[in-house]
Amino acid sequence: MVLSGVKAVFFDLDNTLIDTSGAGKKAIEEVVKVLIEKNQYKEEEALIICNKFQAKLGCETLDSSTMTIDDLRVQHWEDALQEVRQGDHKKVAMDCYTLWKTRRLQLLTMSENTKDMLCELRKSTRLVLLTNGVGQVQREKIESCGAQQFFDAVVVGGEHAEEKPAPSIFYHCCDLIRVLPGDCVMVGDNLDTDIQGGLNAGLKATIWLNKNPSIIKVSPTPHYTVKSVMEVPDVLKNVK
Repeated sequence: MVLSGVKAVFFDLDNTLIDTSGAGKKAIEEVVKVLIEKNQYKEEEALIICNKFQAKLGCETLDSSTMTIDDLRVQHWEDALQEVRQGDHKKVAMDCYTLWKTRRLQLLTMSENTKDMLCELRKSTRLVLLTNGVGQVQREKIESCGAQQFFDAVVVGGEHAEEKPAPSIFYHCCDLIRVLPGDCVMVGDNLDTDIQGGLNAGLKATIWLNKNPSIIKVSPTPHYTVKSVMEVPDVLKNVK
């Protein structure tokens, strides 16, 4: 593959290369089942507990000086259980967290087609995995799906002063592989972090992975839009 002026491609991880949302949904379904069958919760209660956990997960803030991410997420489960039924839920909370975390990681896999696509791309350009999130959490995902071997560099935003969409994290990636921002392309599913970040950093182009065909007009505006990450190589051939 011949790419004109593209010296590096930055890929997001979650819901771009791996189906994090899908894996999380399946893991939650297993927790619901265990709450019903082993802990005598009604289905409605189990669903409420899991919804509360996911809500807490979506807005969590970790103070690493006081607790680990594992401790925080066990606390999410304990709080969710407590909000539905008063009592001592420490053991059940730990069981819920262990099951959810273990199953989610097991389900986070990269498809063979995605792996092949990355291998082919890497013959023509340098590849960087750039993901936001807590270092431990993202590193566990990367190890679980075996992503590191396909990239020249792996950067986890939570291990740095700023994450996407801050330009600094993109400049750090450029420094690692010795390229200029204007020679790089960002690929990701999140408009606010991946696409806005690529625009903020002055990258050559941004490619938005839009899995929802009903979304037409968006802001910020990506340079290119694809329905599948497998379309990225063809788009890159046309980036000038």
